[in-house]
Amino acid sequence: MSPTPAKPGGTRIPSRRTVLRGAFTAAVVTGTAGALLPLLDRDPAAAARPEPAPGPGSGSRATTEEFAEMYRGREIRGTATVVVPAGAPAGDRAAVAAEPVTEIRIDGRPLHVMRRADGTYLSDVRHYESYPTLLETARAAVDELGTARLAPPAAHHM
Repeated sequence: MSPTPAKPGGTRIPSRRTVLRGAFTAAVVTGTAGALLPLLDRDPAAAARPEPAPGPGSGSRATTEEFAEMYRGREIRGTATVVVPAGAPAGDRAAVAAEPVTEIRIDGRPLHVMRRADGTYLSDVRHYESYPTLLETARAAVDELGTARLAPPAAHHM
């Protein structure tokens, strides 16, 4: 490989490979920063949430959302709870930030719900749109179902 040509003043001109490598590195760093910014730019008030109170048993549960109502002739019930291990120290924020265990039932049948990274929820019935609360997720599922019923949960066999 030939050495990088020099300008008349004695300084070297960067090779094309060096310029492209620098541009690629800058693009990767910028893209990664853009993807991670929503995770790092959290509301400080969210970090100051009160800690769940310990309860009896091997672990404690602090209910974050619970509802039961009739909506368009359908009974919907739901809960979102955060499970905190019994041995967790009182100042442990990792347990508070843990993903909540969610459950929604429409007419007694379970609706599979997933929590997204931004804290919103989506369900199997309306999986192209997310909602800020479990109640709104359940109502949207009822709206989408109309008069149809949820299928009974499938048994998983190995």
